[in-house]
Amino acid sequence: MTDTLADINDVDVDRKLNKQERIKEFIRQIKDPYRFKCGDIIVESRYSANGLFYKDRLQNIFKNIS
Repeated sequence: MTDTLADINDVDVDRKLNKQERIKEFIRQIKDPYRFKCGDIIVESRYSANGLFYKDRLQNIFKNIS
């Protein structure tokens, strides 16, 4: 259900808060930092047991685009 996902464009964190409070406020607003929207795009983060880094995954994706 994508209509329940928070849009990161709507997140507004007070920069005057200390780091820990800013993190708490971001999590409160975004609800799920591993799955949210950016406009019409759904952003979903997953981690694998094989230890590949995000950069390696992106490089593999770009190599396979034809």
